[in-house]
Amino acid sequence: MMEVLWSVVLLAIGFILLIKGADFFVEGSSSVAKMLKVPSIIIGLTIVAMGTSLPECAVSITASMTGNNALAVSNAVGSNIFNLMVVCGFCALFNPLVVDKSTLKKEFPFSMICAVLLLVCGYLSMTLGRADGLILLAVFVCFLIWMVRSALKARAAAGDEEYEVLPVWKCIVFIIGGIIAIKFGGDFVVEGASAIAAKMGLSQNLIGLTIVACGTSLPELVTSVVAAKKNELDMALGNVIGSNIFNILFVLGAAAAISPIGFIMENVVDIVILIAMSAIVWVFAWTKKVLDKKEGILMLVMYAAYLVYICVR
Repeated sequence: MMEVLWSVVLLAIGFILLIKGADFFVEGSSSVAKMLKVPSIIIGLTIVAMGTSLPECAVSITASMTGNNALAVSNAVGSNIFNLMVVCGFCALFNPLVVDKSTLKKEFPFSMICAVLLLVCGYLSMTLGRADGLILLAVFVCFLIWMVRSALKARAAAGDEEYEVLPVWKCIVFIIGGIIAIKFGGDFVVEGASAIAAKMGLSQNLIGLTIVACGTSLPELVTSVVAAKKNELDMALGNVIGSNIFNILFVLGAAAAISPIGFIMENVVDIVILIAMSAIVWVFAWTKKVLDKKEGILMLVMYAAYLVYICVR
């Protein structure tokens, strides 16, 4: 009993460190990006997306290094489904998410292509090997180059714009402190979640898809909802799309490059569900170029149905 209680405490401490660490990292990194006059959608797709995805990164890479590879895949895929349906759904409740036509034609389809690539790499040999990991990382580098070029074009086209930014010294403290908190938070979450799964007889896959995936996606939820309430809609949507791309290409790419990850059929099914849900949200956004309150509620209901499915299967 005491072991389970300690695991729960460790899990809670880990989540607190992850959330606060990501919060500090995002604030510091965003200020640096704003100093460089990079527009909101690019900040959301890159700096903020990577910052809020650092918990998934820490958990999956730590899981891979400690041999809990089932947790790595389920955490990343579960987080992507949570980001798409819950984060976007909640944001749409607060403020209709206006979706730029360029995002619908480029970044959103690219995030779906990443999920298809993961499905193909994993399903062919039911293993995400080191070669697969290197392929995902190579595609991630191409994505970064694409984003940097887009940022430079947008910066050249933009006029002078005033931003409220943190002092440079505070940015550095926030970024370094955030990374340290995220690193230890990731360790604690993996250790706590794995222990609870073992004691309760739950599979690593189910724990990864529920407790760990939802917990590590809290930074995306908080960041995007706050951005939506402040009418920073580009930042909110960019954060979700960018995080989903980062989770597949970098998080799983790095985890697989460190240690090959075994696939199970449940992983394959969950990735197919992710692709299907992505297509549905893309259609919602494409029809009116906006995600409104009704669609937000529908997305949350779909996620609730998915939770019921993974608990009973």
